[in-house]
Amino acid sequence: MRIVTIVARVLLGLMFTVFGANGFLFFIPAPPIPGLAGEFMRVVFTSHYLWLISGVQLIAGVLLLIDRYVPIALIMLAAMLVNIWTFHITIMQSGYGMPIVPTVLWLIVAVSERRAFAPLLAAKTQPA
Repeated sequence: MRIVTIVARVLLGLMFTVFGANGFLFFIPAPPIPGLAGEFMRVVFTSHYLWLISGVQLIAGVLLLIDRYVPIALIMLAAMLVNIWTFHITIMQSGYGMPIVPTVLWLIVAVSERRAFAPLLAAKTQPA
């Protein structure tokens, strides 16, 4: 299971590092997206909100690749994955394969890091 976790972490890290860097360098050409999804992406691009999204993806991807602060990277990517799923469910009702792969990889890595998330799931905490 350890090797599966390492492979999943590296693949997830590569995926978000590449797509995060693409938000700054534009080395992967994107075809025009029609309809409401295209309008949404135009707003994200022209408002420079894409820089924030790409920055979070890049930082989390690099953290996964260097195997440091993995729980924080997973939390950052959880927010990204929720937004990716929300986009595909509400605005662009196609291309569901795109968020499935990173979600499965995220789940594999998150299960291996579950002890780091245990305090977040406590019903009550003791003050320091």
